[in-house]
Amino acid sequence: MGIELRNVIKQVGAETHIYETDLTLEKGGFNVLLGTTQSGKTTLMRLMAGLERPTRGEVWFDGENVTGVAVQKRSVAMVYQAFVNYPNFSVFDNIASPLRVARRPKAEIEERVRKMSELLKIDSMLERYPEELSGGQQQRTALARALVKNAALVLLDEPLANLDYKLREELREELPRLFEDTGATVVYATSEPLEALLLGGFTAALHEGRVIQYGPTAQTYRNPTSLLSARVFSDPPINTATVTKSGDSFVLSESVSWPVPGSCTNLEDGSYTIGIRPHHLTPDRTADTAVKISGTVLVAEISGSESVVHVNVHGNNWVSESHGVHPYEVGDTTDLFMKVDRCLYFDSHGELLAG
Repeated sequence: MGIELRNVIKQVGAETHIYETDLTLEKGGFNVLLGTTQSGKTTLMRLMAGLERPTRGEVWFDGENVTGVAVQKRSVAMVYQAFVNYPNFSVFDNIASPLRVARRPKAEIEERVRKMSELLKIDSMLERYPEELSGGQQQRTALARALVKNAALVLLDEPLANLDYKLREELREELPRLFEDTGATVVYATSEPLEALLLGGFTAALHEGRVIQYGPTAQTYRNPTSLLSARVFSDPPINTATVTKSGDSFVLSESVSWPVPGSCTNLEDGSYTIGIRPHHLTPDRTADTAVKISGTVLVAEISGSESVVHVNVHGNNWVSESHGVHPYEVGDTTDLFMKVDRCLYFDSHGELLAG
């Protein structure tokens, strides 16, 4: 068994930072906490690490109740977005410091520091001091110091946020592989849905102090249990609208409708909410089931590889995301194609009906 939060609540004064939470992370697994700022990611990590105690509930690790165990007595490593290094230590000594505290043999320290510094591409900087490093290099040093410990629980709180784009991509690929053979339980916090998908493993979607869904990352993305979970796991934001089920059709407007999918045939006629992700609303018809809709361009954001356009579709502000450069002019009417087979359907309470 890895780490368990049993009926955990965290309050600070009159504010509740974490509402009652039951969460089990399997030993040796790679777990992502996904949510916006102040959703509770860092607080959950601090509770897991022992840096904070829950107001109510228990924290268990490897079958042992560690709620009252000090962080110094736990096999835990943590890296924050705001990195911290010892200013009077060289890069080598910063990375080696936890191994020296553990009184590991000198030869082992040398080998593990070299290996970790090579992985993080700071092996040429081992004799430098933090003040001689860039922000990204300092963050890599802090990351190396945490990883070199081989801790049983590794908590990574948006550790790549201050790195350049290329290195972030490389480390996103390397990190899950790095922990595969260590047996460590890894928890990685991010506010970026794409980063969660790239890291894989399992994902917990958080919103305002609540874990609203947990499961394999791809499954959590494809099958959100609620509209709230779908919103957490969508950037740009998922598009929503009210549609009417009338017989064999879902109707968005007088000119836009489509056949009711098999998963929705048992629904009563009436109003429902649909959700369609921006990359399933494109300027090109890429599927036979795509339905054409028209909208007024509100904002167009064109990059070298992506086109993002905000459009008013029958009173709804929707976003389309597509590969390549597509010419849009603000105020123009444009045609987009909605992949209705990728629509998610929710009831009046925002609970998933079908998708």
